[in-house]
Amino acid sequence: MLKLFLPMLLLSIFYNNKYSWLLSTMNMMFSLLYLFTYMTKSLFSYKVTKWIMLDQLSLPLIILTLWISAMMIIASMKIKWLKISSLMFTSMVMMLNVILVMAFSSNNLLIFYIWFEASLIPTMILIMKWGYQPERIQASMYLMMYTVMASLPMLLCLISIIKMSNSYTFSSWFMLIFPFYKYPILWVVCLLGFLVKLPMFMTHLWLPKAHVEAPVAGSMILAAILLKLGGYGLMRMTSIFPWANMNISSIIMSISLVGGVVTSLICLRQTDIKSLIAYSSVSHMGLMISGAMSASKWGSMGAMSMMIAHGFSSSALFIMANINYEMMSTRSVFLSKGILIFSPLMTLWWFLFSIMNMAAPPSINLMSEIMLLASISYKSLFNMIVLSFISFLTVGYSLYMYSAMNHGSSNNYVTSYPPMAKKDYIISMHLVPSLLLLLFNQKLL
Repeated sequence: MLKLFLPMLLLSIFYNNKYSWLLSTMNMMFSLLYLFTYMTKSLFSYKVTKWIMLDQLSLPLIILTLWISAMMIIASMKIKWLKISSLMFTSMVMMLNVILVMAFSSNNLLIFYIWFEASLIPTMILIMKWGYQPERIQASMYLMMYTVMASLPMLLCLISIIKMSNSYTFSSWFMLIFPFYKYPILWVVCLLGFLVKLPMFMTHLWLPKAHVEAPVAGSMILAAILLKLGGYGLMRMTSIFPWANMNISSIIMSISLVGGVVTSLICLRQTDIKSLIAYSSVSHMGLMISGAMSASKWGSMGAMSMMIAHGFSSSALFIMANINYEMMSTRSVFLSKGILIFSPLMTLWWFLFSIMNMAAPPSINLMSEIMLLASISYKSLFNMIVLSFISFLTVGYSLYMYSAMNHGSSNNYVTSYPPMAKKDYIISMHLVPSLLLLLFNQKLL
């Protein structure tokens, strides 16, 4: 672990602003090193030390973090060209990168909580410093208030677990004696910080604001990684206490599934591209929460696949929304008509990632939704009614987003559509992994 982590830390400390491409390349190389080191040697099992743990749950998310961090730096080259505190920006990205890798690999409950909360600081700085609108301060405060107020009760619960079990580690079997079955409300409090971070419906109001006000790098890291940090904590805690969900799983699944329908309906009436993509994330995370709460192997495998698939597809959609904003100076769906006339290549990318968002083959999104639908319907056949609505509406708002922007006649004030810059071709680095992961899913899961 240290031989892969220390070079990344040294790069972030001794980084020279002239070589942004080198930082991105090294991040991608580190992600491939993690992948090959722990998968080709059949070492894909628990690797527990006093502080660090790598297993099937943490390692794919570490690889995703490193890959998306490289994409963030390349997608934000405009900050370097315009010299908007570019050195500070790359330092914040790398700091967030290190914090997330440490959070995913932590074996200590309290250390994990510290890294879990520390990820808020670089995220808030990204939104407040490089955001677009004056409302970015309000969005940052929403992000801080929601996540901190939910995670402080979770901290008390974690301290109680440590005190009763006399152990700090995730892998300790002594934690199984904690009597969550007597106090279901205590289990809800323990999961509340993760459910807000995901976010679950009714605790999601901070997410659209943060996405709309954040720069492209902030939106990418929020959708691709920070949401998965909540999912990682949820799956890690339910794996330690697998029987604690018995009394509350049906309630949380019901809220998540109904919330998936409601947020899908909200997507159909959005005019802001970034807001539409943000609400679609809430819908997808509702499915992920339900799968993780289903207490089945297919449910946990589908939840992990959904986190990886959503990390690639949502990050690419936010990059394309940013490209569209840079070229047409608007995020409105209705003012961005006729992209097919000016840039057929951009329309191709919109088509590919729109069908990925609706879980069409041959992407890993399809495999994850099949697993989730099977595990959730196994819990109760009545869930099929809600799941059918979610699947139908997901196709609906994805087609609405694609057709409204790419087809039709262009507006009168749009006389030219600038060609895609070289940095914009980084979108392909989101498509290739999501297709290849479908072939190697057995090793990842």
